[in-house]
Amino acid sequence: MRSMASSLLALAALVLAGSPPVAAHSGHDHGSRHRVSTPAPEPVLPPELQEVREALRKYENPAAAVRDGFLSTLGCVAYENGAMGVHFLNAAHLGPTPDPFRPALLVYEPAENGRLRLVAAEWFVPLATGITERPTLFGRPFDGPMAGHEPLMPTELHHYDLHVWLWKENPAGLFAATNPNVGCAGHPYALMEAPTDLPSPHRH
Repeated sequence: MRSMASSLLALAALVLAGSPPVAAHSGHDHGSRHRVSTPAPEPVLPPELQEVREALRKYENPAAAVRDGFLSTLGCVAYENGAMGVHFLNAAHLGPTPDPFRPALLVYEPAENGRLRLVAAEWFVPLATGITERPTLFGRPFDGPMAGHEPLMPTELHHYDLHVWLWKENPAGLFAATNPNVGCAGHPYALMEAPTDLPSPHRH
């Protein structure tokens, strides 16, 4: 147990440290780094997810998230077809068995006046936890396994993850990795990423 805890803390340190912040990417981003978030209502959710959303709603205030152990990573994550946003990681929530009320990450979008608006939660399971099968939560199998997404994290951080857009409707789907209604305009560091899959016998 001590060895696993040490490994998880090391993984968390890698994610929190990330790479030096960048304001541009060598590829073509088609303006996605400069996309402005568009208004969207909260999605209509089944009862199970409504309960999770209400339990986590206190984190609409980022200061409450920090008090409970979530620490902000560098940068607002953008993709060509949408964005994720700014990730806050709680290393104590990393482990082989995801808990619906203890996501490893909270995701915020840049809002007016430099504020952050809570839009999603992400459950994140590193392969270093010893997991041998694809995890499932809310009746949904996790995405992955995949390599870490540079520049936010090292490619060596192989993992499964599951995004749930609890606070902002997502035209791409409730469990999609990115949201076209989310943009990174107004954030000092917009990081362009490209998902990298890690081949695995567990992949469907």
